[in-house]
Parts: sequence; structure tokens; C-alpha cells
Amino acid sequence: MLTKIRNRQKGFTLIELLIVVAIIGIIAALLIPNFLDALQKAKQKRTVADMRNTGTAMFSWLTDQVGAAAAGQTATEINLGDALVYGSAKTAGEISTFLVPQYLQSVPDKDGWKHAYDYYVGPNVLAKNVLAVRSDGRDTTSSTDKYTVAGFEPTDYDQDIVWADGFFVRWPQKTN
Repeated sequence: MLTKIRNRQKGFTLIELLIVVAIIGIIAALLIPNFLDALQKAKQKRTVADMRNTGTAMFSWLTDQVGAAAAGQTATEINLGDALVYGSAKTAGEISTFLVPQYLQSVPDKDGWKHAYDYYVGPNVLAKNVLAVRSDGRDTTSSTDKYTVAGFEPTDYDQDIVWADGFFVRWPQKTN
């Protein structure tokens, strides 16, 4: 009797390949939204860190200028649109003239989303409201010039982030 020897070629069948592709597709569909959210969260955290560092340097400069800053003062709202209080928005280059190198190595000019920061230094360093830094968030437009002190949902990346006079006025924080 002749026995037939089955000669199977090496490799994967079409069904096996389709199953592997389907599994990879499912995993990618689950991971890509989380990855994109993590990228936005990293940009937001970088922006907050830069604002905190720059704000601390600005406050140190103010303390040196007037001998004692308004530390510990509270405000229920600030109005960045009031030019008499905060002055007009300044660029990172203008802020660098008095912060670098004594207080900071360099003043960041772009936030995590590559948009320019708005820096404010009021004309009267003895006033209650003197210093502010604003990032418009992901959407590049300021939602308002008047802000009430409050946190916002950290996944709302279009919200403005504002640091003023020693503390964050608008910041990402779980609100529930």
C-alpha cells in the first residue's frame, strides 16, 4: 500500500492572518483614544508647570521690587481686560528683560499647544492686582477677560488657564 505523505507548506492560513489583523485592530481602537487624551493631558500639565515657574519668578521679582508682595491676598475674580489694573499683554521677550537670568533661565513663550502666553505686569507694582499669566488652552481663543476663581474639568482642554498674583485663578482640577 502506498501511503500518501501530505506535504504541507509552511506559513499561515488566510483565516489565521485575518484573526491577527482583527485583534490588532481592536487593540488599536481601544488604545488610540487614550493615547490622544494622554497627549493633551501632557500639554496641559506642561503649560501649568511653565506658568507656575514663570509666575513664581515674576512674584520673586515683584517682592524684590517692592520689598513685600501681596502674598496671601484673595480675590473672587480678576479682570485681565482692565488695562488700568494689569496693563496690556506683554510678550515673553518683554518679560525676559527683568526675569532672565536672575529669576529664570528663560521665559517660555509658547504653551503646551504651541500658542503664545499672555503676560501681564501692571503699571503699579504696589497695587493688589499686578501680575498675571494666561494660556488660552487648545482652542487659541480667550473665553473671556474676566475670571472667577475656580477649577475646571481637566479633560476640557479648551479652557483658559490663568495664574495671577501668586495663585491659579483657572486651573484643571476634578470638579466633582
